[in-house]
Amino acid sequence: MATPTTSVEQHDKPRSTRLLGLPPELTDRPAGCPFAPAAKLTELGAAGPVHRVAGPDGEDIWLITGHAEARAVLADPRFSSDITRSPAAMSRLPERLREQLRSTRSRAGSFIGMDAPEHTRYRKLLTGQFTVRRMRQLEPRITQIVTEHLDALVAAGPVADLVPTFALPVPSLVISELLGVDYADREEFQRRTATVLNLDTPLDEVFDVFEELRRFMADLVAAKRANPADDLLSGLVHADQDNPLTDDELVGMANLLLIAGHETTANMLALGTFALLEHPDQLALLRDNPALIATAVEELLRFLTIIHLGIRRTPLTEVEVAGHRIPGGSNVMISAQMANLDPEQYGHPEELDLTRPRAPHLSFGHGIHQCLGQQLARVEMTTGFTELLRRLPGLRLAVPADQVPVRDNMAIYGVHSLPVTWDA
Repeated sequence: MATPTTSVEQHDKPRSTRLLGLPPELTDRPAGCPFAPAAKLTELGAAGPVHRVAGPDGEDIWLITGHAEARAVLADPRFSSDITRSPAAMSRLPERLREQLRSTRSRAGSFIGMDAPEHTRYRKLLTGQFTVRRMRQLEPRITQIVTEHLDALVAAGPVADLVPTFALPVPSLVISELLGVDYADREEFQRRTATVLNLDTPLDEVFDVFEELRRFMADLVAAKRANPADDLLSGLVHADQDNPLTDDELVGMANLLLIAGHETTANMLALGTFALLEHPDQLALLRDNPALIATAVEELLRFLTIIHLGIRRTPLTEVEVAGHRIPGGSNVMISAQMANLDPEQYGHPEELDLTRPRAPHLSFGHGIHQCLGQQLARVEMTTGFTELLRRLPGLRLAVPADQVPVRDNMAIYGVHSLPVTWDA
C-alpha cells in the first residue's frame, strides 16, 4: 500500500542527540498538558496504526502507533535493533558517531543494540539475576531503603523536592547494591547519566562523558576481579570460565544496567506521584484501597510511558505491517506512547484509571529486548508509592502544576523536580 509522507513543520536546529528520532512536533507535549502526547502524534494515532512521516533531516520514518502492530514489530526478528545494519541511517550520522557505533570496544556488552545470537549470550547471563523470585527476596531491603528516606523526609519537615530526596536516591541505592557499585559514587554517575540522556548535549560532550563512565566502571571491574563480593558484577566477572566476558564486555553491560536501573524507575516514581496529585480522585482511591497498588503501578506505567521518544528498528528485508510494505533498511520508530493509548486495546485510554484490569503495555518494551529489570522496577514502585502515601498524609504539590519542570529535553521523560508538601 502506498503511503504519502506526512509533512510536519521542522525546527531550525534539531537537538544534536535526536539525530535519527522523530521531529519535535511528534514529541513536544502540549503546553499545560504534561501527561498528554504531542497533538500531532495524537492526530496520527487516531488516523491509523502505521504512518510514513518526515524526520528531522527530511528522511522518511515509518511510525508505528498501533498496539498490536507495535508488539508484532518488536517481536519480529526481521526488524533489527542494531543501527549499524542500516546503511541509510549510518550515512546520516557524523563520522565520529559512526566510528563509535562500529567500534568493537564501544559495542562490547551493549546488548540493547544487538540482535540474536550476539544478544542472546549476554541476555542469558543476566536473566537469572532478575527473576521474580530474586526480586521478591530483595523486597525487605527495598522497604528498608524506602523507609529510611521517608524517615529523613518527615524529620526535615513538611516541604521537600521529591526528586533528589526520594525518587532518585531510592532506585540509585538499590541498583548500586545489586551491582556492587559504591553508593558514595552516586552523584558522579547520576551527573554523567543526566548529561548523556540530555537531548541538548553536544555529541562531543556525550562521547567524553561516555569515556568517563567507561573508566569509572573499568576500575570497578578490576576491583571485582581482585576481590569478588556477593553482587551481580562480581558474578559476571567470574561467570562462565570457559568463555569469560572481557573487560570491555563487562564495562558495557554494567554501565547499561547502572544507567537503566536508576534512571527509569526514578522518573516513574516522581512522574507517577505528579500524575496522582493531578488526579485527586485516583489518589484518594489508592489511599482508601492500598490493595489496588499492583494494578495502579501497571496503569501508571501505561498512562505515562516515559520512553516517550520511541523505539527504533530497521527491517532487514521488506516487511508488510497492517497492509503497508516497509522497505528493507528503512527507519522504523515504534511509538510505545501511542501504542499504550490505542483505543483498540484499552477503553478510554486517555484516562488514568487505577481500577483498569491489567492488560499488556509496552512501557517495558516487548520481544527479546523486553526490559530485564522490569520486576525490580515493579517492586520499587509498589513499595515506593505505598509507603509514600502512607507516611505523608495530605501529600500535595507545593507549587502550581504548571511550575513543575518536565523532562521534555531528556531521552527519559519525567520531571526535573517535584516540590511537595504534606500534613505535619
